[in-house]
Amino acid sequence: MESHSPVADPGHVVKSSPVMIDGVALNGPTLDVSAAEGFIQQSMAIIMEDAVRKATNVREKVCEWRSPEQLKELLDLELKDGGEAQSKILQRCRDAIRYSVKTTHPRFFNQLYAGMEPYSMVGSFIIEAIKPSLYTYEVAPVFTLMEEAVLKKMMEFLGWEEGGDGIFNPGGSVSNMYAMNVARFHHCPDIKELGLSAVPRLVMFTSQEHKILLFCLFQCHYSISKAAAFLGIGTKNVYVVPSDKRGKMIPAALEEQIKKAKNEGAEPFMVNATAGTTVLGAFDPIEEIADICEKYNLWLHVDACWGGAALLSKKHRHLLKGIHRANSVAWNPHKMLMACLQCCAFMVRDKTGLLQRCHSARASYLFQQDKFYDVSYDTGDKSIQCSRKPDAFKFWLMWKALGTSELERRVDRAFAMARYLAQEIKKREGFRLLMEPEYANVCFWYIPPSLRNMPESPEFWQKLHTVGPAVKERMMKKGSMMVSYQPHGDKVNFFRMIIISPQASREDMDFVLDEIDRLGQDL
Repeated sequence: MESHSPVADPGHVVKSSPVMIDGVALNGPTLDVSAAEGFIQQSMAIIMEDAVRKATNVREKVCEWRSPEQLKELLDLELKDGGEAQSKILQRCRDAIRYSVKTTHPRFFNQLYAGMEPYSMVGSFIIEAIKPSLYTYEVAPVFTLMEEAVLKKMMEFLGWEEGGDGIFNPGGSVSNMYAMNVARFHHCPDIKELGLSAVPRLVMFTSQEHKILLFCLFQCHYSISKAAAFLGIGTKNVYVVPSDKRGKMIPAALEEQIKKAKNEGAEPFMVNATAGTTVLGAFDPIEEIADICEKYNLWLHVDACWGGAALLSKKHRHLLKGIHRANSVAWNPHKMLMACLQCCAFMVRDKTGLLQRCHSARASYLFQQDKFYDVSYDTGDKSIQCSRKPDAFKFWLMWKALGTSELERRVDRAFAMARYLAQEIKKREGFRLLMEPEYANVCFWYIPPSLRNMPESPEFWQKLHTVGPAVKERMMKKGSMMVSYQPHGDKVNFFRMIIISPQASREDMDFVLDEIDRLGQDL
């Protein structure tokens, strides 16, 4: 039986002479743990009442709108020399919750994330309480193994039978940056040491749906544009591939763009396909794109940050047919699967240590090779970060609690709720679908009574363009719900409903349409 040395009694206080260094007394701790525990308990009571119970109550407001000037006055943001009383700090906590948007509310449909997930929330609390950082096994043994287990399970759903490699990171934009950097390193390994001078003019390809057409000017989708700028590839070396009417990349157009780039003397290295576009919820034809990537020896990255959850559904996983052929995939469980923010996985099919070779700096103070355990569990050198939260734990805990079957039911319900809303839109006067939803994005116009008998002239569309912003302002100030709007391509402003949360019901779908009609009747 293994013997252990006794641990010193933490409650035993040994009296000693005062020690002063630079005028600072160093005897004993300065933190009153009992007072800290009392504050945390009172804070948790506020969180449970205001951020959990009230924030998820359909009878409460989604937001209590205040202008920036009003909010600055209400919150007293100035940081001062002296600290405030605990009662005042508890009120600061209440105010922070009160004036924040309640993204867990059943009528929050504004973003690609929504709803309260209790198991993931508890996971977040645990992470914040014990403050681990996920770079070495010695400092985060439990969470290192959990991240490995979650990534392995996600790769099974990708269809990577032989596994792969991966890492959780702070967002889908960072995942796409990882993809671009790894793809470039795979294409030109010398770039890590020699820099941009060692590579030719590299170009990559992304669909038109990874671009935003605003006032007839193309602006690159921020994650791809920023990654290209940040990595020195250049935004003009991101070639836009046309999409069809449903927002899907056209494979023939991709091949044309590849040939065009080659004829210009550029060197193609990567294609970014999308599974679940931000606005329309479109899924690119991955199988056909993979054929082209193999033909031209290009890295295929699939941005499945939003649409990856469909892989858990037997009914809907066909939307991502061919994803097993991708070289890398980004998938955010904090979106459709509702894990607490942030929870984002980047995975590569490569099993040769590509992720490690691309990013490793071999910091000797962290990644010593003569440790007493298997150092292959020290995963931090695969990351561009040093400190890194164990975000996979939030997903692991909820997956353990719910099981795959319940996650599948949630995904299927979101699809079904989107279909219900689309059917109701088609029945109602003054509402018009842009297209039948393919995913949980439902895009539609509201046409107020003043425009319903007007011919669809440029003037009609110009007037309709102002309806979305006006209705959005009214719903925000009323606090009744949150639904986003935007223009897209040659389409004027329309509403984009995102349906995720199992808290949202058929009655909430009906309420949204009724409320838009109430708020926009006089426009």
